[in-house]
Amino acid sequence: MEQIGKTKNKYAFSAKINETLANALRRSVNRVPVITINELKISKNDSSLYDETVAHRIGLIPLKMEKSYKEGDSHKLKLKVKKAGMVYSGDIKGDAEVVYDKMPILLLHDGQEVDIEMTTKLGIGEEHAKFSPGLIFYREMYEITLSKKFAEQIKKTFPNNKIKEKGDKIIIIDDQINSLADYCEAICEKAGEKAELKETGELVFVVESFGQLEAREILEKAIDALEKDFKEFLKHLK
Repeated sequence: MEQIGKTKNKYAFSAKINETLANALRRSVNRVPVITINELKISKNDSSLYDETVAHRIGLIPLKMEKSYKEGDSHKLKLKVKKAGMVYSGDIKGDAEVVYDKMPILLLHDGQEVDIEMTTKLGIGEEHAKFSPGLIFYREMYEITLSKKFAEQIKKTFPNNKIKEKGDKIIIIDDQINSLADYCEAICEKAGEKAELKETGELVFVVESFGQLEAREILEKAIDALEKDFKEFLKHLK
């Protein structure tokens, strides 16, 4: 496993594993628990949106995960606004904190009011999409061989890729987050040539977080969930 790139909400790495295991890891993201707003009591909603629409929007607002949160915990939140203008996620106050405070919820005009009480729940994405912490996707890593004349163009567009020269050809390993293979095929096709693609047996993974947890932490927890499933499976086999 080799790290390619890392930010708080995105983590990329390469690994030599088969696609069956990669897909199992991808699905395990929905076994990572996070908290979200689960129940609402709407006492007042003078906006033009139906209560159901407001509830749906609020339910998809990501909340920050704390290490102290555990199954069965319930936190109280409140949204009470009485002024004209856009009501944002940051107007929600209480025992938990929203990840992004500028997510628009509804619009109020003069004299209008919204008053909503909320409770949170710890859950997993298999139960409902609102509990999903993010996603993992992956693709094949290729060794690309093409004409040497494209070297400068590729260096300019993908400066972090290493290019190896071999006669009148160049060889590149497509190990970046954005697929270099598609780019090489496109410039070769435009010039009436072809790029030769060869599978390396490795996969490039990208983990993207919705903000509740850091991307690297989602990966680690997804691996833990997958390992737990394997142990449970082996137990039943015995």
